[in-house]
Amino acid sequence: MFGECHAHLFMNGYNYREAVELHKNGVQEDDLREKLRQYRDHGISFVRDGGDALGVSQYARALAPEYGIMYRTPLFAIHKNGHYGRIVGYGFDTWKEYHTLVKKAAEQDADFIKVMFSGIMDFSREGTVTEESLTAEEIREMIHIAHEEGFAVMAHVNGAEAVRHAVEAGVDSVEHGNFMDEDCLQALAESRAVWVPTYVTIINMIGNGRFDDASLCRLAVRQGEKIRRGFALGIKIAAGSDAGAFCVPHATGVIDEYHMFQRLTGASGEASAFPDAEGTPGLVFDPAGRMDTTALMTKAELDARLEDAEAEIRQRFCRT
Repeated sequence: MFGECHAHLFMNGYNYREAVELHKNGVQEDDLREKLRQYRDHGISFVRDGGDALGVSQYARALAPEYGIMYRTPLFAIHKNGHYGRIVGYGFDTWKEYHTLVKKAAEQDADFIKVMFSGIMDFSREGTVTEESLTAEEIREMIHIAHEEGFAVMAHVNGAEAVRHAVEAGVDSVEHGNFMDEDCLQALAESRAVWVPTYVTIINMIGNGRFDDASLCRLAVRQGEKIRRGFALGIKIAAGSDAGAFCVPHATGVIDEYHMFQRLTGASGEASAFPDAEGTPGLVFDPAGRMDTTALMTKAELDARLEDAEAEIRQRFCRT
């Protein structure tokens, strides 16, 4: 089985506040051991965490070898104050403060730096991100400082302009990458960055009742087409599910992601099926028939592509 290239072990997959409450007065070892057991039992031996502000991923990294798991973490993510990111790390106002946080990560033996460049998908306003992204200059400087300190950079980023700025600045991995356009995809294909789409953060919410299913289906089609196009362009795409996020369980989240990659590329030999806008189960991926699921590659070819992208992450996201 492939590794999980984007997880948050402090989250539980259903209630963020409850997850924080569990660990806020001290990391609960039993909770982490149970999650690590789940990964081991599903044959997942590599986990790259996205960080937290509670010390959970640092604790998990110490436990992971007992379960035969190579575990990599930035310890915490870094965001500009006033912007999205407080849920997984620490903020800064000045470049001196940012550099201090990067050095703090180094002192605590972080494996890489995780940065936040944009908001998240706004599911109440279809097709939008919750806030304006950082500027090209801010994105470039954050990546530059981390690279100068010897770190690879994992970037939470959505929106075509922000992703393009990150890619042009030499980011090592693009996390999520929703709402990219063709120019952005072409830039990503020409770069050395790995893309981790975390597609099931959309898919697994369909039918849950939290958001409008018709809107979720349209978002799924839109992002699915970009992922399929990414595979066609030769972009390095890795399997990561954002495990721990709402409706994305640990261990099985990345298995769901892999199955969706199979369907998007036609490697599974079946259509992607989930409820349509009216909630009718069993229909093909796009109720309007716009989604192309003809075969781009065989399962063996898809597996080789994912293995190569994961190998890039394993090699790059460990500070030596």
